[in-house]
Formats: sequence, structure tokens, C-alpha cells
Amino acid sequence: MDALMTWLEARLADNSIFTLQTLGYYGEGLVTTVQLVFLSLIIGLVLAVPLAIGRGSTHRWVSLPIFLYCYVFRGTPLLVQLYLIYYGVVFVEGIQETWLWVILEEPFVPALIAFTLNTAAYTTEIFRGAIKSTDRGEIEAARAYGMSKGLMLRRIVLPSAFRRALPAYGNEVIFMLHASAIASVVTIMDLTGAARFVYARFYAPFDAFLFVAAIYLCLTFAILYLFRYLERRLLAHLRPASG
Repeated sequence: MDALMTWLEARLADNSIFTLQTLGYYGEGLVTTVQLVFLSLIIGLVLAVPLAIGRGSTHRWVSLPIFLYCYVFRGTPLLVQLYLIYYGVVFVEGIQETWLWVILEEPFVPALIAFTLNTAAYTTEIFRGAIKSTDRGEIEAARAYGMSKGLMLRRIVLPSAFRRALPAYGNEVIFMLHASAIASVVTIMDLTGAARFVYARFYAPFDAFLFVAAIYLCLTFAILYLFRYLERRLLAHLRPASG
């Protein structure tokens, strides 16, 4: 890490491709990447909670469609999903004459839809497993207190499941950050798109992509630190007591 930072400082000092203009492209790409990942994770998380509850339903007409959705989006590459949504919107008959086209013609929106649906599928399975592994004693205690099913779900099952799902969900957040690099294939100027632009303009592939790799590395370490902090706070009761 120290060697990489030393190399970057040297390149920043004596290489003309790291000008205010090119650094502006990287800044724009960083903002776009963070927006895309953050929005897709938030919306995907909101969708995943009810889907995870429905996934564990004993009614097949509820659980089966959710299972098929998760199976399809977890079983196909995110790049293919992005292409299908980005290019497939054009073939929806009459959509270009509606108000939706004003929104969907921007590449950011189809990319956001693809990323959201993908992360929601993975997060649904993460939370389904966490809900399923809820201790039976906790459920029986809640029933003994006379809690309704909805109240038990809100006060006992979901908070407990969220704590157990935290490590796996942290990996999903990092995966989405790394997967966001494919957004540039649909003309979005994210971090990878900025690196491609600088490479094409200055023909400096190592400088451009290594600089972006360092940014991704810093973002990944920040996410890891955040989730380690949350795990220490929310899972403190599981650590063995000090003698």
C-alpha cells in the first residue's frame, strides 16, 4: 500500500495526465459511482426485506414467484441484465411517446434498475437465511408474551436477523461496488468510464487504471471499516466475556 501511494505521488508530481481537468473527470466518476451504488443498495434493501419475508411463506403462490425472481437474477451475469434492461427498454412498444421515456433515456436509470434488481435478489436470500435461522426460543418467548405475528416480526425476528446478516451483507455491498465498474459499458461516466476516457486521450492505461484501482481500494477499506464497526456494536453480546 505504501509503495502504491508513493508511486501515485510521483505520478501526480511529474505526469501531465494528472491535471486539474483529468482529476475533474475522476471526481465526476467517483460521484456517479457512489450515487449508483448507494441508491441501488438502499432501494434493493427496502425491496429485499418484504421479499425475504415472502420467500419464507408457506403459501406457494407467494414464495414461488420470489424464488424464481431470485433464481433468475442470481443465476445470470449482471452485465447481461444491464444490457437487457438498457437496450430492451427501446423495444417496449409506445414507451418513447410516454413520460417514462424522459426518465429511461438517460443511461443512469436503466443501470440503477439493473443494479437494484440484482442486489435485491442477493439481499433477499441473505435475509431469508438470517430469518430462517432465528432461534426458536426467541419466537416461543415472543408468543408467550402474547405478541402478534406482525409485532413479533418487527420487534424480535427482523432485528435479530439483521444482526446475523450483517457480515454477509457487507460482502454484498463490496460486491456491488466492484460490479459498478461495468456501468461504463452503457456510456455512464463512472470511475471506470473516467479511466477509459483518460486512457483514450493520453494513452496512459497503467496510470489511469491504477489510479482508479487505488480509489476503489480506498472505498473498499472504508466499507470494511464501517461494517466492522457495526459488527462490533451490534454483535457485542455474542463476544465471550473477558475473565
